[in-house]
Amino acid sequence: MLYRCFADCSHHSHDHGLFGASSFNMPELADPSSEILSTSDSPQKVRRNADRQRVIDIHCHYLNPEVARKTIKLKTAAHDPSIVYANDLTRQTNVKQMADRASKLSDIGERIHEMDRMGVDMQVVSPAPFQYFYFTAPKLGASLAREVNEGIASIVAGNPERFAGFGSVPLQSVEHAIQELEHAVLDLGLRGVEINTQVNGLNLTDPALGLDPFFQRAQELKAAVFLHPIGFTHAQRLKDHYFNNVIGNPLETTLALSHIIFDGVLARYPKLRIIAPHGGGYLPHYWARMDHAWRARPDSRTIIKTRPSKYLEKVYFDTITFDPRMIRNLIDRFGAKQVLLGTDYPYDMGETNPLGLIASIPGIDALEHELLIGGNAERLLNLGLKKRAQKKQP
Repeated sequence: MLYRCFADCSHHSHDHGLFGASSFNMPELADPSSEILSTSDSPQKVRRNADRQRVIDIHCHYLNPEVARKTIKLKTAAHDPSIVYANDLTRQTNVKQMADRASKLSDIGERIHEMDRMGVDMQVVSPAPFQYFYFTAPKLGASLAREVNEGIASIVAGNPERFAGFGSVPLQSVEHAIQELEHAVLDLGLRGVEINTQVNGLNLTDPALGLDPFFQRAQELKAAVFLHPIGFTHAQRLKDHYFNNVIGNPLETTLALSHIIFDGVLARYPKLRIIAPHGGGYLPHYWARMDHAWRARPDSRTIIKTRPSKYLEKVYFDTITFDPRMIRNLIDRFGAKQVLLGTDYPYDMGETNPLGLIASIPGIDALEHELLIGGNAERLLNLGLKKRAQKKQP
């Protein structure tokens, strides 16, 4: 992913420019309302047939440049575990990556060009994870989430054949979170929301947050909840080798999903549509251990009344695993209907050849292929699948 330095960074090689050290080094970004291009403006158009399954990427990010400018003084890096628990080489590498890739986060024309190159028909765009702002006062957090959401909605409105959207909600206040969820889904037409795996160091199920009404409302609205981490919160041992992303992000997802399962969220809201990125973290690949604990120990079954993996089977996972055999394991254990194509565009920890990865899954058949590349996303997110043209009978 693309990250920032500390708020007080003064490293001689870090030219923080417009956004200051509290944010990151990036060039002037385009106004999303003026840069939206139609498919016909794209240099390389994806060939589409009426009877072909659309390729839909459900994991890609957009940076709202105006929100980034407004929040320079908030010193957001001090609240970002991926920056706090990183060594200097990682910070320098991230600054360089930002200089190389920043425009891809907000320039819609460049984004469409890249989508066509990868063979992606539609992106479900979600906020850049460092634009959560959970550490702010609820009213400010709600205002920033509203601006992030309306920016994404404007991208979708400008090119609805190529984009759908996930919004943001201020989870530091359940009342404000529900209000913004309703605005994002009911007023702006977004397909769900992206949330962090924790709120200011608290688990999503912590009673102090009281987020059950939020999960209940998301279930009622049939809104997807895209559970996206931004580093591990207690990562004193993960500072080197970019471990707070390489290990920390899947670990955060694993911990968040485990609490959602064991604390009974999915038992209370069985139709809640949770998407766990990066292949779902570690839990989908080591689920039997938690089932064993639930059977063997009374302290592992204080709330849920059935095996934990039964609830994990309700979760959706993306394909960002970097190995087709891992996707095969997800399909075999949880079913092809639970797996969605994702790229993590435009970050360097993303997948640049998603169709090639899916095509190389051992033993993949035509139905599984169609579900993974877009069929599941159309169904889960109600993306308005148009009736495909019927083949003419001979």
